[in-house]
Amino acid sequence: MTMSNYQRRTKDQLAARVAQDIFDGAVVNLGIGQPTLVANHLPAGREVILHSENGILGMGAAPAAGQEDYDLINAGKQPVTLLPGGAYFHHADSFAMMRGGHLDICVLGAFQVSATGDLANWSTGEEGAIPAVGGAMDLAIGAKQTWVMMDLLTKKGESKIVAQCTYPLTGIGCVKRVYSDLATIECTPAGLKLIDKVEGLEHAELEKLVGLPIAA
Repeated sequence: MTMSNYQRRTKDQLAARVAQDIFDGAVVNLGIGQPTLVANHLPAGREVILHSENGILGMGAAPAAGQEDYDLINAGKQPVTLLPGGAYFHHADSFAMMRGGHLDICVLGAFQVSATGDLANWSTGEEGAIPAVGGAMDLAIGAKQTWVMMDLLTKKGESKIVAQCTYPLTGIGCVKRVYSDLATIECTPAGLKLIDKVEGLEHAELEKLVGLPIAA
């Protein structure tokens, strides 16, 4: 299958697409990896309070080159900035926020997401891999909405959206939306529902890539 008729979203385009849907006043956790890019694309004038599980509330965009402060890092050990009114605090307090239902949205990466919203994002079982679930279970279940941000296909061309996860689960029925490089898809108890897709990608072709029906 060729990619001649459509272009995948770049990582920054995907981050901007996620940022577009975050509502004003939301308290949001951005997971390790691609989700951290969302902080750089939040629309001007929209107040979004970013949380990091290692104990930060009120992060801004990534620091400019040469302005990094390695005493101020996110859960992925990346240097971050702190907006006026921001704070950092004990790890236990951070997890109390996560487990207490105080996060409106968390954005996580994933290895697999099922059509009904099951999430597998901490282990593939591959030899030599270091499985580390971290706070993902707390985030996936504790946030009011869990969104996944990922490439739709693996390097082998297999869909990461599946009928049933084969990797160890992080959470059951917790994912509301999948933001991918080819399409934005909602997970519902009845299966997958299309929100949008890249220009030039036909609906039937997207269903063939995923291997599952996707309601329009």
